Amino acid sequence: MTAQPPAGYQPSPRPTFGRATAIPYASVTRHLWGDPVAGSVADWIYVSSDRIHQLVWGVGPGGGFTHSDEFRTIFAADVIYIVLEGIMVIANPATGEVQRMLPGEAGFFRRDTWHHAWNAGTGPLRCLEFFSPPPSQGTSGSYARKQPLLERVRYDPARFLGRWPMARAEADRDRTIWPIREADLLWTMVDTINPIPAALLVSTEHLTVGRIDLLPGQTSGQDSHPGDESLHVTSGVLNVEILDGGRPNLLELHPGDGAYIPAGTPHAYHNIGGVTARFHFGVAPGHQRAGGG
Repeated sequence: MTAQPPAGYQPSPRPTFGRATAIPYASVTRHLWGDPVAGSVADWIYVSSDRIHQLVWGVGPGGGFTHSDEFRTIFAADVIYIVLEGIMVIANPATGEVQRMLPGEAGFFRRDTWHHAWNAGTGPLRCLEFFSPPPSQGTSGSYARKQPLLERVRYDPARFLGRWPMARAEADRDRTIWPIREADLLWTMVDTINPIPAALLVSTEHLTVGRIDLLPGQTSGQDSHPGDESLHVTSGVLNVEILDGGRPNLLELHPGDGAYIPAGTPHAYHNIGGVTARFHFGVAPGHQRAGGG
């Protein structure tokens, strides 16, 4: 039997931490939202500070979410959904735009974008989400409930029918949901002394999200950001050294675990295991290192 969310809109929990903290999967805050019209979605909320919001959401086969009067899926934030497991189809029901994402791919949209999403596979769908400005700034449910209800829903880009693929440039120009696949990544280096490649999925004035594959034995140089950082590990074991003079100073993260690193906190990444450690990071609002590097 599928769990049913409580009746009526309820704000999601907002777990916060006073210093750099490991967030084991077993301790992640659980939340169920939705209604019979919008659908039912399970959230695993890792952190929701005054700068960044990170969670994993999931639905079973045949599941997904649309919107209802109580649950309006339009926010005042930059949002990215990274597919961890399954196949996601995401649509803007106001424009008819539809995108399909496989594991490792992502969909990104900016504020005031209506969005619906479904599980298009035969197994579970789980997506890693970064969201900023975060709900604590009034950008999520409280904002959505003040927006006019979208009454007419579209799931097809009718204006391109009969003109595809010739109209591809026009579609790209007017896009509201950006698919992010391997060819769309922006590559950079985490450090100049111990160079480690990092793939940036998104970087705006509100949010930067990236992915790092830390090879066995690799160690990054010391880093810090003017924004809050949150992490999510998908494979291997990641050790995060916290260089703020506090204890504990080493966070050991396994697949499914996350971490929170407050703005300005110096830290370094270590892989002391025998397999590659893959993790995603989000920084909000500012990603550039505090020292200007």
